[in-house]
Amino acid sequence: MNQDSQFISRTIIEWYNHHKRDLPWRETKDPYRIWISEIILQQTRVVQGYDYYIRFVDTFPDIIQLADADEDQVLKLWQGLGYYSRARNLHTAAKQVRDNFKGSFPRTYEDILSLKGVGEYTAAAIGSFAFELPYAVVDGNVFRVLSRLFAIDTPIDTSTGKKLFTELANELLDTKQPGLYNQSIMDFGALQCVPQSPDCPNCPLSDKCMAYAQGKVSSYPVKQGKTKVKERFFNYLDIHYKNNTYIQKRTANDIWKNLYELPLIETGSELTLEELQQTQPFTDILQNAGNISIRPVSFTLKHILSHRIIYAKFYKIDITDDTLLKDRFIKIDKSQLDNYAISRLVDKYFEKQAKPDLFL
Repeated sequence: MNQDSQFISRTIIEWYNHHKRDLPWRETKDPYRIWISEIILQQTRVVQGYDYYIRFVDTFPDIIQLADADEDQVLKLWQGLGYYSRARNLHTAAKQVRDNFKGSFPRTYEDILSLKGVGEYTAAAIGSFAFELPYAVVDGNVFRVLSRLFAIDTPIDTSTGKKLFTELANELLDTKQPGLYNQSIMDFGALQCVPQSPDCPNCPLSDKCMAYAQGKVSSYPVKQGKTKVKERFFNYLDIHYKNNTYIQKRTANDIWKNLYELPLIETGSELTLEELQQTQPFTDILQNAGNISIRPVSFTLKHILSHRIIYAKFYKIDITDDTLLKDRFIKIDKSQLDNYAISRLVDKYFEKQAKPDLFL
């Protein structure tokens, strides 16, 4: 490590010692708890993930209890965080540790990386925080800090960019205290070198920052381009028979896999109620349902995910015969809904359905 690299590493650690956030997963060397926090904080802000972390470690104090849990219980605990593949991978990885590592969290970088849902960043984080393994973390915060410090215009979302930044991050890594350094640079990016309007004049590395010297801080990091956003159109049927409603489990390899939802008809474009009633899926679901009463005004939601926008309509339908319906869907008393893990989109509907003035 050259003198500039040593100065940067030392400065970032000194900054961290004065500004670090007090977070429970930083007060432990337990790889299980560190792993839980890292998976939760993938694509989730600390302020949102904090309570989920507490609930997870309270419900599953060790990895064996998580491995032995039912997937529905894990997904229910995850409800509201989004990106549910993280929860499914978390559960699968816990089973891997139980079955392949005799219940003890692996201690080498390669073995940690072998766990489902664990990539290079997460393996480096767990390895350095729990076991002081000398691997540098490279996440969004690190990309931002390094690209600005060295005015690197190589796109971070390319294989070339990822390789370049990983090499640079490892060059700056304090191998004598990798866990401390990794925590430091991540917090430095989250609190000091923030995406918008960073306080550069008061940054301890302002004299070293090439982007600041060029007056181009907002130009970094560079991305190659945005992923095309796909629009999808969901029509949910909230069907009621006496005090019962009907749900189904999503089993396809798609968003919200293994979560529960109302009967769904996905269409290629937005349809009116009259047009929806003419579709074959609508006929198939509600055939022989007796007298059908459909709420005249649907409840509409626009749900934005990372690579797709979902336009959802909810129709409240009363029926007088569920002979065929109960064989196709899961029939539950409405009071039992809280026992099932559902997507945030459907959850929003149930939160608001008791307030008629919110149905637009």
